[in-house]
Amino acid sequence: MFPVLASQDIDRLRRFGESKAYGLGERVFRAGEVAPGLIVVLSGKVEVTQGRGLDQRETIVVHEAGQFTGELAQLSARPSLVDAEVLDAVEAVVIPSNRLRDLLVQEADLGERIMRALILRRVGLLESNISGPVIIGRPDHADVLRLQGFLARSAQPYRVLDCASDPCAKTLIDRFDVDEHHLPIVLCPNGKLLRNPGENELARCLGLLRPIDATKVYDVAIVGAGPAGLAAAVYAASEGLSAIALDCRAFGGQAGASSRIENYLGFPTGISGLALMARAYNQAQKFGVEMAIPDEATLLGERTEGTSRRYLMNVGDGETLQARAIVVASGARYRRLELANLAQFEGTSVHYWASPIEARLCGGQEVALVGAGNSAGQAAVYLASHVRKVWLIARGEGLEASMSRYLVERIEAQPNIEVLTRTEVTALEGREGDLERVRWRDRDSGKERTHPIRHLFLFIGADPNTDWLAECDVALDSKGFIRTGGEQRHQLETSRAGVFAIGDVRSGSVKRVAAAVGEGAQVVAALHAYLARTSGDVAAIGGG
Repeated sequence: MFPVLASQDIDRLRRFGESKAYGLGERVFRAGEVAPGLIVVLSGKVEVTQGRGLDQRETIVVHEAGQFTGELAQLSARPSLVDAEVLDAVEAVVIPSNRLRDLLVQEADLGERIMRALILRRVGLLESNISGPVIIGRPDHADVLRLQGFLARSAQPYRVLDCASDPCAKTLIDRFDVDEHHLPIVLCPNGKLLRNPGENELARCLGLLRPIDATKVYDVAIVGAGPAGLAAAVYAASEGLSAIALDCRAFGGQAGASSRIENYLGFPTGISGLALMARAYNQAQKFGVEMAIPDEATLLGERTEGTSRRYLMNVGDGETLQARAIVVASGARYRRLELANLAQFEGTSVHYWASPIEARLCGGQEVALVGAGNSAGQAAVYLASHVRKVWLIARGEGLEASMSRYLVERIEAQPNIEVLTRTEVTALEGREGDLERVRWRDRDSGKERTHPIRHLFLFIGADPNTDWLAECDVALDSKGFIRTGGEQRHQLETSRAGVFAIGDVRSGSVKRVAAAVGEGAQVVAALHAYLARTSGDVAAIGGG
């Protein structure tokens, strides 16, 4: 996490930065502000601290000669999560973010050590639960859970303070004169207070989401940052294409919400979906991919000049993005049970993924989980280690037809998982958004049973996320998936030239993480060919 670089390593770093001196007591950077870059200390001492409470600081590390400041925020010039102040006068080499990415690529061995340190430092901040924004409200409030979920999925550290019991929370509420009806509030590292913000507003305050340059023309815009989209971003950027990736929620897609993936090649002990997707996200940024998350995209039209075509997309708050080609990797959206009162329990008692946040909510309780696919199996096994009992409800005859054998065996070995086949949920009962009972019915006998359950997990599949393409002249199949291929078209190209579809959203695709990653890599060759054909440029296709 805090390596000491040898003199020869520092000599290799010098060409990527500039020399700078800092005086005693000088603030090098502040939480909530963009740091000047990676700061390699040649002499002197720099103290890195994080806020622990109102006007309280905690020392993380004191960097001395041969060490460097920074974590993943510096990889893409995002605002810092910590403060840094000079303890002894410092001579340093400052490497700005764009040159840091050059360093990581051009100096592979040294870049690997630096990248590993940046990742481990972010992990340390996540585990400390001290840095980042402060959410103030009731821990079980739907909007608190929503904001927690967004920050957790975005690999951002945060704190939650209970407005009813935490004295620090009460002080902040009094200081900012906040009415309880405006809770939750979020205090950002830059000092700005947000009243029950949306994810987009919070992301902009934290510097995760920045304005898009309307004059810049990207080689490719990738809609969706799940396995397929991130793979396309990594391969496109590593082969010299300027790329921007957008997602309306968070990076990782449905794979990022998986508690554990055990059948992905190269991870014999398994890996959480968030950890796997975070690696891909960081890898994309290493190669210079711009990220616009969370931002929604709508394909508006195109502009043609000779043989050159530009696509125009409406994104975010009235912004426009230009790209020469589009890759649609928008995946799927979770299916919902057809129950009249389902919406009133969503966010507090009805969940579509099983993360540590949900596990804490229902610890020691009985929960119901509906589904029979791999995602359902992974969630059931994960929850079984946190709750008293999992009722696994499936409509079909059994789990074997839709779930991997290793998961079926693991479920059978769990004493606190009870599988109910040929069963369906028929009603939810509760009040004021809090679920109290779930009713289910045996499809063969028609017998119904009501059980006291406060948390219901739904893993009943997903529908293609293609509503936004309704008026964009992109052909869909009868189920809403995007058609690709056909006469004189690449097998991943849609009915609209220069618009490609990959991953779960594509008609006929294999709904597996590995298949999505493969299509993300495969589409880059098609992009090179299309861009060369429509612009007259010579594009060299790498073999990575």
